[in-house]
Amino acid sequence: MQKKTPDYDNVFKTMKSKHKRLFISVINDTFGKNYPMDVKVETLPSEGYLTESETTDGSKDIEEQISDFVIKIGKEVYLLECQSYDDGSMAIRIAEYAFIVARQFAAWDIGHATIPMPRFSIIYIKRTEKTPKITRITFTFPDGQEVNYNSENIILEEFTKERIVEKRLFPYIPFYIARYEKDITSENNIENAAEDLEYFRNEMVRLHKKGELADDEMIDLMGFVNTIITHITNGNKSEERLVNIMGGTVIETESEKLIRKGREAGKAEEIIEMGQEFGLDDADILKRLQEKIGVSLETAVAYLERYGKQLV
Repeated sequence: MQKKTPDYDNVFKTMKSKHKRLFISVINDTFGKNYPMDVKVETLPSEGYLTESETTDGSKDIEEQISDFVIKIGKEVYLLECQSYDDGSMAIRIAEYAFIVARQFAAWDIGHATIPMPRFSIIYIKRTEKTPKITRITFTFPDGQEVNYNSENIILEEFTKERIVEKRLFPYIPFYIARYEKDITSENNIENAAEDLEYFRNEMVRLHKKGELADDEMIDLMGFVNTIITHITNGNKSEERLVNIMGGTVIETESEKLIRKGREAGKAEEIIEMGQEFGLDDADILKRLQEKIGVSLETAVAYLERYGKQLV
């Protein structure tokens, strides 16, 4: 049985909330659409539902399930669910998610209701012999009618790195490395993993220069890749090499780090300006910078050199 992998889920959730534009190409590729990359994308509320599960001691536990990603482009609604492991309850969960979404767009009058079901697809990050090619929901009615509601699943192991770049399927890049999980965790030959990471890094840089990836999109994608790497390696000897390909260990997303550093620089400028106005010498200003914004002496000196000269 595969372990649950919250880091995969967290990366997907962060990516969808911060970079929903990147999913336009995924929608195009999955559902045969041709939306331009600047089309308006509306994220719909991911309403939850209550489900009952059995705990280890045999008792029942009520928990809330939240659908992964519901977006609206024009009049079309799409439901994307990201799965890092096989789950026998996936089809029924998708049915429940779909009804929750459809309820938002239902139309009704006396004696009649129309419930438009969304398009859906499940993205499987990893594959086993049980991973289904299709998710099918069959509705049966008392009068004998039967309706199949199905969609092909996205199985990332079937995607080459070249196809991902060609089709601009950027949200798949952070999860690509999962296909090498066994080699990485067992610390076997990781040359193929390293080469593929270098390919994605170079392609992201190239597309950034062409203007197809914004600064924060490229930086965050690299950060997401490293989040998955550190999850898989769990501190083993392969971690440093693989992480360094994308540019260092990521604790917070890189665009957030840039914002934080921008605020830090602004605070440093205020401290330096105030210190000089009150006649403090450089040593006192450096001490205040270290205490107030928690930077090293070296960084404090750099800030003083950068902003102090402008205020003299």
